[in-house]
Amino acid sequence: MASSLTCAGVVWAVLSFLCAAASCVGFFMPYWLLGSQLEKSVSFGTFRRCSYPVRDESRQMTVMVEQCGRYASFQAIPSAEWRICTVVTGLGCGLLLLVALTALMGCCVSELISRTVGRVAGGIQFLGG
Repeated sequence: MASSLTCAGVVWAVLSFLCAAASCVGFFMPYWLLGSQLEKSVSFGTFRRCSYPVRDESRQMTVMVEQCGRYASFQAIPSAEWRICTVVTGLGCGLLLLVALTALMGCCVSELISRTVGRVAGGIQFLGG
């Protein structure tokens, strides 16, 4: 297997992949904010939530749903700021994964990544972060 990366490039590729994977896991997990409501533990992230209150019309009261799930729609995300955060974080994770997977391919394919491509990839990583 030929490589277009130096030893530092291989380390960069592996660390890029690990950081992108950690960012994506953090994005998909609903544990950004933790607290309690109606004496139950509650957590939520940009587009997922766990243990959330809903109105039970048959009993005319608010009950806690003790399960994790996504919001029903993009508009159901609680605020405009959280919607913006969802989009920006999702795009950042996508950019980080794109660069990391390209860098990992550079470990296996000769002449895939040049000095210019490496600099552009570093800039994309900066934007993605």
